[in-house]
Amino acid sequence: MRTPQHVSHGLGRHVAFLRSPLGRWLFRGGELDTQHPTHTTHPWYLVLWLTGVDYFSTLGYQPGIALLAAGALSPIATVLLVVVTLCGALPIYAQVAKRSYAGQGSIAMLENLLGGWSSKVFVLILLGFAATDFVITITLSAADASQHAIENPLLHHLLAGWKMPITMGLIALLTIVFLKGFSEALGVAAVIAIPYLLLNIVVLGRGFLEIVQHPAVLATWQAALWKGHTNWGGVLLAAAVIFPKLALGLSGFETGVSVMSLVSGGPEEDHHAEALAKAGQPPYGRIYATRSLLTAAALIMSVLLIASSIVTTLLVPEEQYRAGGDASGRALAYLAHLYLGSTFGTVYDIATILILWFAGASAMAGLLSLIPRYLPRFGMAPRWVGFRRPLVLVLFLICLLVTWIFKADVEAQGGAYATGVLALMLSAAVAVAIALHREESAAPPAAKPATRLSWYFWGVSLIFAFTFIENVLGRPDGVYIASAFIFCVLAVSAVSRYQRATELRVAEYQFANETSRTLWQQIRGKKVNLVPLRLATPEHRAAKGEKIRSFYQVEGPLAFIHVNLLDNRSEFRTSLNIHVSCEGDNYIIEVSGATAIANTIAYISELLKPLKIFLGLTRLNLMTQSFNFLIWGEGETGLMVYKILLRYWDWTPGEDTRPLIFLISE
Repeated sequence: MRTPQHVSHGLGRHVAFLRSPLGRWLFRGGELDTQHPTHTTHPWYLVLWLTGVDYFSTLGYQPGIALLAAGALSPIATVLLVVVTLCGALPIYAQVAKRSYAGQGSIAMLENLLGGWSSKVFVLILLGFAATDFVITITLSAADASQHAIENPLLHHLLAGWKMPITMGLIALLTIVFLKGFSEALGVAAVIAIPYLLLNIVVLGRGFLEIVQHPAVLATWQAALWKGHTNWGGVLLAAAVIFPKLALGLSGFETGVSVMSLVSGGPEEDHHAEALAKAGQPPYGRIYATRSLLTAAALIMSVLLIASSIVTTLLVPEEQYRAGGDASGRALAYLAHLYLGSTFGTVYDIATILILWFAGASAMAGLLSLIPRYLPRFGMAPRWVGFRRPLVLVLFLICLLVTWIFKADVEAQGGAYATGVLALMLSAAVAVAIALHREESAAPPAAKPATRLSWYFWGVSLIFAFTFIENVLGRPDGVYIASAFIFCVLAVSAVSRYQRATELRVAEYQFANETSRTLWQQIRGKKVNLVPLRLATPEHRAAKGEKIRSFYQVEGPLAFIHVNLLDNRSEFRTSLNIHVSCEGDNYIIEVSGATAIANTIAYISELLKPLKIFLGLTRLNLMTQSFNFLIWGEGETGLMVYKILLRYWDWTPGEDTRPLIFLISE
């Protein structure tokens, strides 16, 4: 059974606005965090391209950024990036897929592993980094797409000097698409990603042919590589220091696990998916298929990253990849025009612009999935955040602001992008290490593994921690923008939690047994007087009942209610278990599973419709009581019940059967 009326969401006070044409348009459709669409599943090699539009699109700017960061060391640093990808990121997300097979990702893993307020705060911080990752994906991809359009020989004379307006226009176009409605575009992703990869293979093949025909470029590169280094140890050490600046090439894995709900586990598993979910059995076919998807994406990207770093390092002159050069932010496009002509280069530019724009769409879809999944459920965002159109408009304004701050510069946004990517990678590595450690520790002696896999992932966590710290120290602008997102998330969360504290905060309820259900039906509708109690003892009930009947004129039996709180009081909404019994002429209502006493009493009152409510006052320090109410769900219960009911009644006008409320000193 669900809440009596869901206007308690917090939108009820704006009824007039909601009924206006603008309000109806903004809030059309259900809430994102309560929608559970039934997806049609597909083979992993088709879903691969949804991950690919995010992952593979980095080829549009990664080689140029690598050249700026590493110069002649770019191929060596890229090889290190590939090693970390295949030996670190890929194993991490293979484990995440096993433990988060509904597509929640590593953040949900950490939430489940930690629990309580520490879990909530940690998730909010990670959401700040995730927002950095996704928002910068949108703005950086749009900026690089506009760079490819401007530098195209056929368009340069028309678009030169219009980079900022073009970038903002692309973001606006993306916003319009999502305001209208964006569904899974599996076919579109494949149509965009596959030709883009094929075009890159042609460009890289032509680049290697040029290297074979002009071996002098190889000697020039070797001379630059050994300049200032005497052995391979020095070269590798220098590449390791530079490696964090190439971390953009690690993006895409979080997207890979987020699309798991679209991956088919085979005809048999798909047919019995609902039964398997009810039985709590993991969909092993889907897990295996998702791991195949992640492996294929990682291998394809690894080959392309190494090849592109070699070709661009050997063939792109330094003055061209520096800021203002023709290859700045578009190293592979520069080679496509140089060696394959303007016609092919223009086709390549169009393909690059399309995949970069679609990468922004993938990031926007990720934000629309991630934010409503956590913040409204935590009570740490206004309810309108759970609706698509208002959230899209807010994200649009944020993307415009970020674009303006970074002046639509691709290289300038690289640090912020890498910061977000590395923070998510680090959190995923830590989540996997903790999960494996607990599983290994809980295993019986006979089943304990000979080698602890958790140690390996703790080692991987250290590598990502070093990379993250090095990136932050080397490019602090990334952590500045991430900190701004984190601060905004925490500030909005705190204010929203305070403002929404007086909602009913109950998702649904059930009865402990059939007797409770029968008695409940007998006492509903102006038949009893509700009396909340701090103690659930017969002596306390007798004393309370005698006091009430001595000072007040009471008709009908008393219904004593006692609320038992959950251990984890950080949850915002919960499911209640109601037990009803008789005690002489009176009734006892025992409620379990609550997150806040006052909200639960108000909720039960609205269900029960009592004649009167007798609320006790402790007269303790109100500031302390308010803090206890916000954090632990306790406090000056009588006043809070009164306030919650008044607010709820304000949202639900038209009812004439309100109970009388008496505030009495305890």
